[in-house]
Amino acid sequence: MRRENQTSVSQFLLLGLPIRPEQRGVVFALFLGVYLTTVLGNLLIILLIRLDSRLHTPMYFFLSHLALTDTAFSSVTVPKMLMDMQTRYKSIPYAGCISQTYFFILFADLDSFLITSMAYDRYVAVCHPLRYTTIMSQGVCVLLVAGSWAAACICALLHTLLLAGLSFCAEHAIPHFFCDLAALLKLSCSDTSLNQLVIFTAGFTAIVLPFLCILVSYGHIGATILRLPSTKGVCKALSTCGSHLSAVALYYGAIIGLYFLPSSNNTNDNNIIASLVYAVITPMLNPFIYSLRNKDMKGALRKLLSKKT
Repeated sequence: MRRENQTSVSQFLLLGLPIRPEQRGVVFALFLGVYLTTVLGNLLIILLIRLDSRLHTPMYFFLSHLALTDTAFSSVTVPKMLMDMQTRYKSIPYAGCISQTYFFILFADLDSFLITSMAYDRYVAVCHPLRYTTIMSQGVCVLLVAGSWAAACICALLHTLLLAGLSFCAEHAIPHFFCDLAALLKLSCSDTSLNQLVIFTAGFTAIVLPFLCILVSYGHIGATILRLPSTKGVCKALSTCGSHLSAVALYYGAIIGLYFLPSSNNTNDNNIIASLVYAVITPMLNPFIYSLRNKDMKGALRKLLSKKT
């Protein structure tokens, strides 16, 4: 299509959450609380890891980056959603919509890659404890995080460049609370076959492949745990992996429900609920998952509070 058709839509209309007007105040207060909890909880994790030298290990190095990513991931969509609840016109400029799509994909993919890196870290810790410090050296950890950022940036940039080349001729209402890529493709009057192919390819690279790697890692971990002679060793191994496994179940459970269930179950309301789970609720729960079930984090928090008092 010609270039002039690509700028025929200067803004999009976000229809937001499927709630009644009388529910708006309660829902606004609820998600404001969720967002503040997400930001404060994840920043607290970063602060504790930064201040406590006992937490300067590979596992907490990955966790600090995951906390930073979760904070940014939630900030991409929730502030705009909260603002739209308080305004009559829920529009977003074309450039703002494209930017939001880019950063949403970036941090969603980065979450997936970081969770996979943490699974590899847990695999080495349980299955090769004597070689842990050698395998998970500082250089390897930095390389895994840098590779996660690079891969996520490439995936997000590829999607965004293809999206920016599409035409949006008339319809501009997005039935979502953010600029969802799938919803935008449905509004386009251009051929989106290439976009769909990239979604399938990049989705396999950023979601399916990491999930399979996590399953393989925990398969080896499970086999190692079953061979442990003492119950104490089993409990220690389970406590080491339990919090991470809970985060994996939350994050990938929502994504699988959204993208891999039969299309008859993927109504618009179900899509919005699944998006809320992995983009809003999971970033809030991660600080509780990793701190409430972790003695080191609770010890670092007590140490920080004792210094304050």
